[in-house]
Amino acid sequence: MAQALQGKIAFITGAARGIGKATAIALANEGVHIGLIARNEATLQTVAAELKELGVNTAYASANVANLAEVETAIASLTEQLGTADILINNAGIGNFASVLDMDPAEWKEIVDVNLFGTYNVTRTVLPQLIEKNGGDIINISSTAGLGGAATSSAYSASKFAVIGFTESLAQEVRRNNIRVTALTPSTVVTDLARDMNLIDETKAERLMQAEDMAELIVSQLKLNKRVYLKNATMITTNPF
Repeated sequence: MAQALQGKIAFITGAARGIGKATAIALANEGVHIGLIARNEATLQTVAAELKELGVNTAYASANVANLAEVETAIASLTEQLGTADILINNAGIGNFASVLDMDPAEWKEIVDVNLFGTYNVTRTVLPQLIEKNGGDIINISSTAGLGGAATSSAYSASKFAVIGFTESLAQEVRRNNIRVTALTPSTVVTDLARDMNLIDETKAERLMQAEDMAELIVSQLKLNKRVYLKNATMITTNPF
């Protein structure tokens, strides 16, 4: 029997747009109460207002996930408003393309800080809540870039490879606490980030995976019975024909 999601509480990072926003809407439609985290407070307010129209409790907190102190403050605020989390979606991420020599070291570090340390910071902060409940789900958004490197993507690929390693290690640590940890590895998804990275050919955008498709996949994963454990759920899209 599939797990019921209604009444659960989910914290979602990178929730102001793209996969994060789409997942927030999809989970709200399942009756899940939503805590939103992103850098842009104005955009978070807009998303929160949309979710409230769906009849669920919603809260938001702005934070740079690469900053542990900001993360701790944000999670404390969401917890005070909504209660402790049952679900954590680590979706926040950034990226850019340049060769190792051409990318500024500060930019290389920022990509790793947000994508890897952001995942670590939020997980470390929320994890005690799940352990106390003896159950829950953590879903980390990696990428096919975390399965194989490519020229000019050293920072992004390194960070996404690391997210998979972090996921697999954490899963083994918390399985005894009835917490399921999954990494999803999509290829190109039509989002603002993908457009910022010049990954989208607009003439073929409708044939690519959409943020709503990822949201549907995430909801399906969360509904799986806890007896079903996937070490690493992989979603790879083919090039549009």
